Amino acid sequence: MSDYPQDLKYLDTHEYVRLDGEVATIGITAFAVDQLGDIVFLELPEIDDSLSKKEGFGSIESVKAVEDLKSPVSGTVLERNEALIDAPEKIAEDPYGEGWLIKVKISDSSEINDAMSAADYSEKVEGE
Repeated sequence: MSDYPQDLKYLDTHEYVRLDGEVATIGITAFAVDQLGDIVFLELPEIDDSLSKKEGFGSIESVKAVEDLKSPVSGTVLERNEALIDAPEKIAEDPYGEGWLIKVKISDSSEINDAMSAADYSEKVEGE
């Protein structure tokens, strides 16, 4: 199974979050990309939208399924990856780098505490 970056936190809904001060970069894991297959459409929130932890912030569509994206944190959208809206298939090329989805100014950094470590997430998905 693929490696999951150690500096990220993971949700059981297959989103990841990278915390850099008060800014959270959110994307989907390589596992989610593999499960989805060919990604054909991506819907992301607008800049300045407010997000709530565990609430949907958009959707990702593949030839197989449409999945809601869930936010690992509450906060305000600072940036969205415009390049992916035009070319959503690029998520698969580099989900933890260029394939990030949104950047959020978080309102409560302790919300991330219940997210999974790379080891926990890896154990979870390898059991699926």
